[in-house]
Amino acid sequence: MATRIVVLPPAGGIGAKGSLGRDPRTRTEDGTGMTHETWGQVRGELLKAVGENNFTAWIDPIVFDRLDDRTARFHVPTNFFGSWVSQNFSDVILRHLVSAGIGVDRVEFAVVPGLRARAGNANAAPSDAAPRAEVPADRPAAGAVRTGTQDLPGATLNPGYTFENFVVGKPNELAHAAARRVAEGRDVTFNPLFLYGGVGLGKTHLMHAIAWELRTRFPEARILYLSAEQFMYRFVRALREQDTMAFKQIFRSVDVLMVDDVQFIAGKSSTQEEFFHTFNALVEEGKQIVISGDRAPVDMEELDARIASRLQCGLVVDLHPTDYELRLGVLQHKAEQALARNPHVRISEGVLEFMAQRISTNIRVVEGALTRLFAFADLVRREITIEMVQDCLSDILRSTDRKVTLDQIIKTTCDYYNIRQADITGSSRARAVARPRQMAMYLSKTLTSRSYPEIARKLGGRDHTTVLYGVRKIEELMSVDSQIAEDAEILRRMLEA
Repeated sequence: MATRIVVLPPAGGIGAKGSLGRDPRTRTEDGTGMTHETWGQVRGELLKAVGENNFTAWIDPIVFDRLDDRTARFHVPTNFFGSWVSQNFSDVILRHLVSAGIGVDRVEFAVVPGLRARAGNANAAPSDAAPRAEVPADRPAAGAVRTGTQDLPGATLNPGYTFENFVVGKPNELAHAAARRVAEGRDVTFNPLFLYGGVGLGKTHLMHAIAWELRTRFPEARILYLSAEQFMYRFVRALREQDTMAFKQIFRSVDVLMVDDVQFIAGKSSTQEEFFHTFNALVEEGKQIVISGDRAPVDMEELDARIASRLQCGLVVDLHPTDYELRLGVLQHKAEQALARNPHVRISEGVLEFMAQRISTNIRVVEGALTRLFAFADLVRREITIEMVQDCLSDILRSTDRKVTLDQIIKTTCDYYNIRQADITGSSRARAVARPRQMAMYLSKTLTSRSYPEIARKLGGRDHTTVLYGVRKIEELMSVDSQIAEDAEILRRMLEA
């Protein structure tokens, strides 16, 4: 009695003429046959024999094809799936087939490209066949991957992190578009999608939004979202309990794998090794992967070079630091939602603009500040004014207070680009000088409260419209040029340190 894995060509497909289209109720020469009805009965016995978890993960997705030359032939979705079933369940399947009176000496699993690994994919018999054995849909299997995002053993999704609640601006425009494309599940030419950026820029929001949208569009898809820390924890636990195959079962049987904060596993060799093999297995099967990190893969020094290389084969997108327009957009969006919940609260004109200008740390701080304001205004029954903002958010304003001077900005920028201060305040229009000058203009406007004319006078007496153009030029370049965005972020950190 033996088993083997074969790969069937996709031509024709299930139900077409040829071997895949034969009547499954085939009888052997000795007259002992097997029908979908018989297989349904055997499945019921297998459920009792292997347990609900194993049945849901490994037996339920199998599709009975035919009985041929005393060989029971089944369809499976992937090589990995077929190998696992062959190694771990072929004997028990064969034993129950024989017990059911089937004339069979071996079982064979054929990989059919495009077959979905999910319950009920093609097991239903023709109209005259009996119903197949079912696993209760309301009882998620603890160790198995189930359909539906919430049933998977990953992280809980935040119901507020949807595309509808994501404010799009120049700093996150590309990341949002890429996330949308993955969530729509069509014409995705990149795998994986790697999102990176600093704290509070929207990476996790986009990850959750992708998961929610996929769940809505493809309710049967197996979507697993979790942090890299959770991935490591589960792997270590599997090693400790000597149950690594169950771990592989979960992570290699999904349609979409989403891992947040991948930098957490950098430097952890065993976890990286398993992540690398999981990554390759899923990509080989054409499954979508979405990953986020705080830096680009090439900048994670302790990340395995093989993983960094694989990540760069997909689409790597940087979420840039927020600008004034994006912060204002977020505040306006959140304020509308807060006002809907608290219709008696009033906001004075200019408050949101003041907050967007003064609080530039990240989106989380901006949102938290607005939440605090609304709670305070609701409790004391007062209108939200700039004076209230200054009193209620004094700690946040102090921590983000811009004490950077124009002289510091000019000196730091010149040192960074290795040019003289006389050059940056002079009349030279050479690119090596003009771009650093525009960067100084941008930093002066975003890190100080100085006006355009004041900045213009400090930078050689230029017209204020030149400063306006320089600021907008840098903002435009930051959304398309990762080097410019990185320069701006590094300079900002140097000045605010």
